[in-house]
Amino acid sequence: MVNTIISKEQFLIEHNKLSPGNLQVTFELLTRFQEEQRPLLQDANWSFKIRMSLISWLLALPQEKKKYITKSKKTTYKIYPYPER
Repeated sequence: MVNTIISKEQFLIEHNKLSPGNLQVTFELLTRFQEEQRPLLQDANWSFKIRMSLISWLLALPQEKKKYITKSKKTTYKIYPYPER
């Protein structure tokens, strides 16, 4: 499975399934990775062996560039005071 060639969309889906919220990516960020790491991705061939390079690249991004990383949404609860009777 590691060397299986898949589409970019399938790679994105599988990567986000396997990753925690802080390492999930959008299609735009994946395209940026593809542009910056062009020697790794010849002829638009995606395989899971590239995933470690993607994770390393994500961790090396400056903080302002990480705004495209999707974050898991947590439910926040507010405590409201009881109405006075």
